[in-house]
Amino acid sequence: MTLRIGLTGGIASGKTLVSRLFAARGVPVIDTDELAREVVEPGTQGLAAIRDRFGASVIGADGRLDRRALREHVFRSSEARRDLEAITHPRIRALLEQRSATAGGPYQILVIPLLAETGRRTPVDRVLVVDCPESLQIERLMRRDGSSREQAEAILAAQASRAERLALADDVIRNDGDPAAVETAVAALHQRYLALAAEAGAQAG
Repeated sequence: MTLRIGLTGGIASGKTLVSRLFAARGVPVIDTDELAREVVEPGTQGLAAIRDRFGASVIGADGRLDRRALREHVFRSSEARRDLEAITHPRIRALLEQRSATAGGPYQILVIPLLAETGRRTPVDRVLVVDCPESLQIERLMRRDGSSREQAEAILAAQASRAERLALADDVIRNDGDPAAVETAVAALHQRYLALAAEAGAQAG
């Protein structure tokens, strides 16, 4: 039995940094953001279903999903957002389970940015939250994406709150500016997860 760790955190909190540090230790990492892109690649049923629901205007000249055009639909209407989620989320979950079943390892990191928002529909054994102050998320978003402060604040407001994510956490990594501290935290959790995985394996045996 493989232990599954759900890694989550708000936008620009440092999930990518943390997942890379686990991957560098040989831990299988499955990122649902990457799977979300895969399920709408040209030729997939996911892209065909999006075209059927939202029309050809959301498909670019190259046959790929025009994410900006789709975002316009979704931001304008909560019904459109729900319809999009009904198309993509089951496909992402199915692909996640498929990848997890073949990835192996004593434990796996499943990167699920919307874990708090989706009510833990993906079964995980523990939740690891990457946490930092919201003011720092806003600064990083403005620097990374060129967002205005107003845009960055609106993005944060649309996500689960910091408190809601922390309420789900079994483990927390603070990422408030010291990369060495993040590296140390990952190293310690790596050992802890290996021990928990061994313990679970012994009980199962």
